[in-house]
Amino acid sequence: MTRETARAKAKELVSKMTVEEKASQLRFDAPAIPRLNVPAYNWWNEALHGVARADTATVFPQAIAMAAMFDEDKMQEIGEVIATEGRAKYNAYSAQGDRDIYKGLTFWSPNVNIFRDPRWGRGHETYGEDPYLTSRLGVRFVKGVQGDGEVMKAAACAKHFAVHSGPEALRHEFDAVASKKDMYETYLPAFEALVKEAKVESVMGAYNRTNGEPCCGSQALLVDILRGEWGFEGHVVSDCWAIRDFHENHKVTPGPQHSAAMALEAGCDCNCGCTYRSIMDGIRSGLIDEAYVTASCERLFTTRCLLGLFDGSEYDDIPYEAVECKEHVDLALNVARKSAVLLKNNGILPLKREELGTIGVVGPNANSRIPLYGNYYGTSSRYITVLEGIQDEVGENVRVLYSEGCHLYKDRVEGLGMADDRISEAVTVAEHSDLTIVVLGLDENLEGEEMDQSNGVGSGDKENLLLPAPQRRLLQAIIDTGKPFVVILMAGSAIDLSVAQEHADAILQAWYPGARGGKAIADLLFGNCSPSGKLPVTFYYNTDHMPPFTDYSMKGRTYRYMDEEALYPFGYGLTYGKTAVTAASLKAAPTAESDIILNVTVQNTGTRDTEEVIQVYIKDLDSPLAVKNYSLCGFRRVALAAGEAKTTELTIANKAMTVVDEEGKRSVQGKHFVLYAGISQPDSRSVALCGTRPAEVRFAL
Repeated sequence: MTRETARAKAKELVSKMTVEEKASQLRFDAPAIPRLNVPAYNWWNEALHGVARADTATVFPQAIAMAAMFDEDKMQEIGEVIATEGRAKYNAYSAQGDRDIYKGLTFWSPNVNIFRDPRWGRGHETYGEDPYLTSRLGVRFVKGVQGDGEVMKAAACAKHFAVHSGPEALRHEFDAVASKKDMYETYLPAFEALVKEAKVESVMGAYNRTNGEPCCGSQALLVDILRGEWGFEGHVVSDCWAIRDFHENHKVTPGPQHSAAMALEAGCDCNCGCTYRSIMDGIRSGLIDEAYVTASCERLFTTRCLLGLFDGSEYDDIPYEAVECKEHVDLALNVARKSAVLLKNNGILPLKREELGTIGVVGPNANSRIPLYGNYYGTSSRYITVLEGIQDEVGENVRVLYSEGCHLYKDRVEGLGMADDRISEAVTVAEHSDLTIVVLGLDENLEGEEMDQSNGVGSGDKENLLLPAPQRRLLQAIIDTGKPFVVILMAGSAIDLSVAQEHADAILQAWYPGARGGKAIADLLFGNCSPSGKLPVTFYYNTDHMPPFTDYSMKGRTYRYMDEEALYPFGYGLTYGKTAVTAASLKAAPTAESDIILNVTVQNTGTRDTEEVIQVYIKDLDSPLAVKNYSLCGFRRVALAAGEAKTTELTIANKAMTVVDEEGKRSVQGKHFVLYAGISQPDSRSVALCGTRPAEVRFAL
């Protein structure tokens, strides 16, 4: 069904509604209109890394983990699976008349905000700090969710528009001030790509203000940019109770009627919250023009028509048995393997069973299900923790000892115990083991959305990059044993791992790896497959040199603008192979109007098969408007057998050569450029850690 056809159907249906009925349909929990055969519909559903919050679903690794794959094709496949399971659940539930929250086909995902500051608690919901990577992954995820059938398989939503990345504690009153250059260079490109390339059906406004205007009522964002510059044709939804913030926290309107009027006039069609219950009062008082209500209602019903919710669709026969089927679970397990990032390895990995009589597994995340979840998660029928994954892998041939070691963040596990009441147990395990796996990190209780109560500093944000104090003491106690150990970090953001980097034999960043994450980690530890993930964020040593959290200028932030050396740079990650880019060349001389075609040869001279991610960065050598360092402009995941070399062709979009001026205008200004093609950034820290330098290709326009 074309949008024109859906729009005509919607317009005809809405024309038959009373103003009261139209107003009621702008709520997230839109009621039925029996006389028009319109069933109730709840717009609120989540699918960040699997269908969330409504019974069983395949639970994929968290979004930041999926980003670490640097794999566009896999992102689209994940989106397709999510839409299939969403349809299966919708078909089953609606057949029983169940149209409750989290059971519709409008998924408020993906989150394409830029993870600009490692303290932000919701950063693990994103695809990282780079606008190009975020754009490419977001576009393919949306295409997977929405499909290319006769009707839309499910509707995706780009959120949170725009310039939203903390602080969580201030989000209901905060004004994120960003220059036009930073807006168009960093904060807006992913949203633009999802609108123009992926035709994302929905956009969600953010809680905060941006440059003085509440995002869900912003003329600049919603009218001028989204629908004006970009030609967005879908619907806009508010973040939940964000419109209420207009009068209660931002103080830009005197009350609910004025807030509803501001949002409607900006084109915010669906209210997640309660403020649009004031629409009829606003119409009666003359504050709200019915024409805005009609326009929003038509846009919302256009989406429902595109989903085939009135005329049926090719997806109506997807059975409930598709939910968490073996094929989908296997995909999630594969994603967990590909997303883990090997940060250090002195040769101890992969582990050799024949050399191990006893393995110790310690740490607060070793046998906890919570770090498998991430946030905005569904419910798996089975979870495999790290401890369970290792036990299953070694079977009866290797003894596995276990100790929790410490609480995730409290100074004791037992309320009546002494401080550090589990550390002696962990030390005992280490002393009686040939090798200890130390599983540390965070979970959604320590980093996440506002109101994560166990975090005492900032409503889900982090105060600094340190592990919680009990975990630091546990790590030091294991170091003091002098026995070999491997650190598994389960967290969704940058952590100061400098102590582990100095003392551990190996470090594996496992993120929040999904329901079967423990099996994936065991597969990696024992060499059933090679780690191949890359960091989608910079791991800083600390935040001492970073701008204040509330400063939205990009100066000094992320790999593109930072001044200091990173602990682990963006794009970094080791494998069990020995890989390097051995050659790179241009297929033809680039022009200012053309894309760049680059041939890249990558080789694995090691003895183990692996996958590797070719990364291409570009630097404008002339323009003072260019980003300080360089920018990712191309990537491709390739499989390499031991001893194998492959040559692949990458297309670098013409946009990579452009710069953004202070007015937000993008153009090609430089004449001389350099491309770096490698398995990492070209910075000295990456080169030292990887042991190989990217190939350089210089060209002039």
